[in-house]
Amino acid sequence: MLFSAIVWDPSKGIDLGFFMIRYYSLMYLVAFVLGWYIMKKFYKNENIAEEKLDPLFIYAVLGTLIGARLGHVLFYQTELLWEDPLSVILPFQFSPKFEFTGFRGLASHGAAIGIIIAMYLYSKKHLKKNTLFILDRIVIPVAIGGVFIRLGNFINSEIIGKPTHSDYGVIFTQLGETFPRHPAQLYEAGCYIIVFIILWFTYWKTDKKDKTGFLFGLFLVLLWSVRFFIEFVKEAQVENRAAWSLNTGQWLSIPFILLGLYFIFRPNHRTTASKN
Repeated sequence: MLFSAIVWDPSKGIDLGFFMIRYYSLMYLVAFVLGWYIMKKFYKNENIAEEKLDPLFIYAVLGTLIGARLGHVLFYQTELLWEDPLSVILPFQFSPKFEFTGFRGLASHGAAIGIIIAMYLYSKKHLKKNTLFILDRIVIPVAIGGVFIRLGNFINSEIIGKPTHSDYGVIFTQLGETFPRHPAQLYEAGCYIIVFIILWFTYWKTDKKDKTGFLFGLFLVLLWSVRFFIEFVKEAQVENRAAWSLNTGQWLSIPFILLGLYFIFRPNHRTTASKN
């Protein structure tokens, strides 16, 4: 028996008898609600009308969920497009048999693309500001939201780490395992807390929020660098690659990091202050 390893076998939710509230869904709810309150603080600080928060919430939720789902299918499970296409957009499995599954695949890279598109549409229709203005601010609650999403993954025993080959780690008994793995979800969640603190401090204690795109770029570099390096202790989600090569998550992270470096070091463009 591995006395130093943590045996992890939680329930997946709160069973109400007629319905189960899944902890993973609760983590998403916490992330979105906390994000709303953080953005409310930013809008108040910058004299932006509070009624513009409600459409922001809707755009952020839809952009995140649609982008995450489509990203998972396109990056990790493309066979669904021809084997079971309805399951791409519906929380049901139709092949080989019909059953309710929920959306079992959500990719953070897809969520990032979805949020960028959603913020472009929101800025154009509601905020009437440069898209980078809202991206510079929305990335701060996104960073802390990522903490709760990874906690949800940990609860679900998914996106697991590689075996530790030692007596230390977490034994995911839901997977039928008896050996410890790296709790990669917790490593990532801890790093996202640090990313959030850096972005929060930069917004409130420096003038970098006035340099259009800087906070967005800083977020991209920090968060996707975390993702890139944590992947070394994760089990790959796509197995058809050489063991020595970068995995899909790492290759997808590199363009985001390069884009972030561009926004950090590009010539200074100051945000034009405006009253709403």
